[in-house]
Amino acid sequence: MSQEKEKTYVEDINRTMYDYKDEENDENFYKVDAGLTPDIVDQISKEKNDPEWMHEFRLRSLEIFNKMKMPDWGPSISGLDMNNIVTYVRPKTKMSAKWSEVPDDIKNTFERLGIPQAERESLAGVGAQYDSELVYHNIKKEVAEQGVIYTDIESALHGPYGDMIRTHFMKLVPPTDHKFAALHGAVWSGGSFVYVPPHVSVEIPLQSYFRLNAPGAGQFEHTLIIVDHDAYLHFIEGCSAPKYNIANLHAGCVELFVGDNAKLRYSTIENWSKNMYNLNTKRAIVSKGGTMEWVTGSFGSHTSYLYPMAILNGEGAHMEYTGITFAGAGQDLDTGVKVVHNAPHTTSVINAKSISKSGGKNTYRSGVVIKPQAKGSKSSANCESLMLDSESTSDTIPTMDVRTNDADVGHEAKIGRISDEAVFYLMSRGMSEENARALIVSGFADNVSKELPLEYAVEMNNLIRLEMVGSIG
Repeated sequence: MSQEKEKTYVEDINRTMYDYKDEENDENFYKVDAGLTPDIVDQISKEKNDPEWMHEFRLRSLEIFNKMKMPDWGPSISGLDMNNIVTYVRPKTKMSAKWSEVPDDIKNTFERLGIPQAERESLAGVGAQYDSELVYHNIKKEVAEQGVIYTDIESALHGPYGDMIRTHFMKLVPPTDHKFAALHGAVWSGGSFVYVPPHVSVEIPLQSYFRLNAPGAGQFEHTLIIVDHDAYLHFIEGCSAPKYNIANLHAGCVELFVGDNAKLRYSTIENWSKNMYNLNTKRAIVSKGGTMEWVTGSFGSHTSYLYPMAILNGEGAHMEYTGITFAGAGQDLDTGVKVVHNAPHTTSVINAKSISKSGGKNTYRSGVVIKPQAKGSKSSANCESLMLDSESTSDTIPTMDVRTNDADVGHEAKIGRISDEAVFYLMSRGMSEENARALIVSGFADNVSKELPLEYAVEMNNLIRLEMVGSIG
């Protein structure tokens, strides 16, 4: 009698849901030429119906981009040739607030990724971006009735919040910050605008999901969130792209403004394909008594430069960072966090973890700055790295710039491998070696999972298990 092969949890998960791709043809999609010229920037600006100040801002950003050098202090990005990157691709469809009105091919992609289901079950509002444009945006009636604004940023730019956007747009991350911030300023497209009024607590999360479908394209969405004083918001960002054999680029920008005694949690699960250069910039400024929480799970991408930053600008402001990065074969991920203590009695807590396998490279890079005026401030950083084989590498590069004697700063780093004793124990309980190692790695990532909503914690644990398949060698 033939015995049916026992199915495992790992085998039941199908990674191909992320690799599904739509064929993009001229009938259904509009795109600019590859490369970066003033004419292309003009073309994008015209497509976006920019106000004149934004058109001028784009052209100034392009000038800055052309004058700045490529970063040369982190992983190599020599495989990224901007002459081959298409900076704007959009489906020929208008954004809709009704799921039924989204074109079937795009709808099917997001259905596969579970976006409508997640919206129905546990989210207050959803924005779905496909390549360079949002194709769907919706917010629950009871949240809108609280005065919460959640819309695509282009619509907000032309509406009653246009002046607010002009006041805040790329003020935290100016185009002069680095070369890819300048690139973003020139060609940004899509993204979300959120405003939470004073004393309003949004009890269920808002979500944006970014899907890059086009090969050889870039995605440059801009997310701008303002949480006014004594308000609360949890915002979730999901990202994915299918596999291609040519480089794709993600150079989005996230700017977060946290008011007095307000709290913002920003959660991200990034599952880019292994041909992606992820050069995203995220920054928050936190006023008196405010709290900024980052929760990050970073999977996929060929190369990453990713360092969420918080500027603690008011007395008693607080930042927490909880993140995990998983680097496999062919991946070089340079990630971490930055915090600037700019006021008295500010506090920060950093818990960063990384996992490397099959020759993957992980670099944890952090910057803690305590200014002279930040007396009585405290910062604690903990970095743990797990290497699953002898080919993988993990490096920790923390920097601390402390300009006052009245501060308490600590940093702890641990680098190690999976314990053979622990694997042996689990195998003695009937587990396969692969499942035993996957379970240990999931446990290592547990503190990040606990900080995510249930469906995202499940997705992250599934991704970890999928990355573990074939890791024994």
